[in-house]
Amino acid sequence: MRRKKVAYTVFQGRAGDHNNLAMPGAKSLGEAFTLRGGEIPVSIGTPEPALNLGWREELDAALPDLKAVQARFEEVFSTGAVSVSAISRCAVSLATLPVMAKHHPDVCVVWFDAHADLNTPESSKSGFLGGLALTAPAGLWNSGLGSGLSLDQLVLVGQRDLDPFESALIAQHGIPCIPPGDNLAERLREAIAGRAVYVHLDCDVLEPGIVPTDYAHEGGLTLADLTLCCEIIAAHTFVGIEIAEFQNAWTPDGAPVSPAPLIDALMPLLK
Repeated sequence: MRRKKVAYTVFQGRAGDHNNLAMPGAKSLGEAFTLRGGEIPVSIGTPEPALNLGWREELDAALPDLKAVQARFEEVFSTGAVSVSAISRCAVSLATLPVMAKHHPDVCVVWFDAHADLNTPESSKSGFLGGLALTAPAGLWNSGLGSGLSLDQLVLVGQRDLDPFESALIAQHGIPCIPPGDNLAERLREAIAGRAVYVHLDCDVLEPGIVPTDYAHEGGLTLADLTLCCEIIAAHTFVGIEIAEFQNAWTPDGAPVSPAPLIDALMPLLK
């Protein structure tokens, strides 16, 4: 069987950042892709200091670069390539998911995250742009970046910090929500149900202390858990992965942290 072309993208713009660690984290992931035999990624956006503001101000500041990454994803998916991207923050999914859904309307989106990111501007108590990352692509509010994703395409994995609005939405629409625990990979296989798969990986789905992230919630996945899940996904038609929230250091003035262990865990999808 002929192997599909893989297209690599690194997002370097603003996307609702709380700090300045995810942009260099995404860059280091891109460098790791190249070292593992991939092409040099296409870089989108220019690093700017974090604003740490409400969702509206953050979205306005991010829109030019988010529209640029949409154009990149349109190019990638129109060629039939598999997309591998380091997107810095989950809010970049506001731009990536509508394009992916346009080209792969029947895909299953496996959302690895300690959170569901299923709030809307009205329901959000924090006003954090990243917490709205799934609902605009699903048409629950207008981000200016499009929609086209259906809630019945979602499979949530690793969530352990849900707001009441999100829990009610998950129950109302019967969205599979697979918590960490025994038989995780087999539960994921059942939820995918033979569909093609696009993966969103927020690194806070992992147990705290494995990689640097903005949020830390106990009871997360191990790297071995992640590898088993990737093996399940790799047995399906795989259309792409976006890796978010990998920070390049544990503290703002800390030494850089290698993404190599994370990349190792993802190799069933990346090799």
